[in-house]
Amino acid sequence: MKFNKFLTVAAIAVSGMLIASCSRQVTRVSTDQTIDVSGGWNNSDSRMAADELTGKILGANWISTHQEEHQGKKPVVIVGFVQNKSHEHIDAETFLKDIESAFIQTQRVRLVQGGKKREELRAEKEDQQTNATVSSMKKFGLENGADYILQGSINSIVDAHKRQKVVYYQVNLELTNIQTNEVVWIGEKKIAKYVKN
Repeated sequence: MKFNKFLTVAAIAVSGMLIASCSRQVTRVSTDQTIDVSGGWNNSDSRMAADELTGKILGANWISTHQEEHQGKKPVVIVGFVQNKSHEHIDAETFLKDIESAFIQTQRVRLVQGGKKREELRAEKEDQQTNATVSSMKKFGLENGADYILQGSINSIVDAHKRQKVVYYQVNLELTNIQTNEVVWIGEKKIAKYVKN
């Protein structure tokens, strides 16, 4: 009987220690802080790609060339699709939103909606045709047409041996004149990581 009580107490104590050792601790950190847990694409890589590519695209000659050809008007840009060709899941929207934000904040270019957001806006205009007052209804055919589309890809190469690997990422963006199909700017950001387990 004493032995059974001892086993019960021991089992409860061991269970308590296992539960305590498996507990998770979460700490808030700065979004500017670089923490690389897995060696995969992370928020720091996204931020670095956005910062570098934003500086490159806004500092390139295509803006002044456009303004010279169009009586000083700012170019209108639509952000298209960035294809993930890497070996892991990467949501390109995080760094694309940073680039879009820079477009708006610097006011060097004008940004128009594309893709599903544009479809949603058009659906709202369609709905207003029957459900809004005539004075507040938004009309079709008055959108700003984009002069350029920004598109690109994210690629990766993994070189691994035993417990070591090097992961190489390359983000490529291209800006194309929609009227002429001329590529007016190409930018890239390369990131390499050495991971040792």
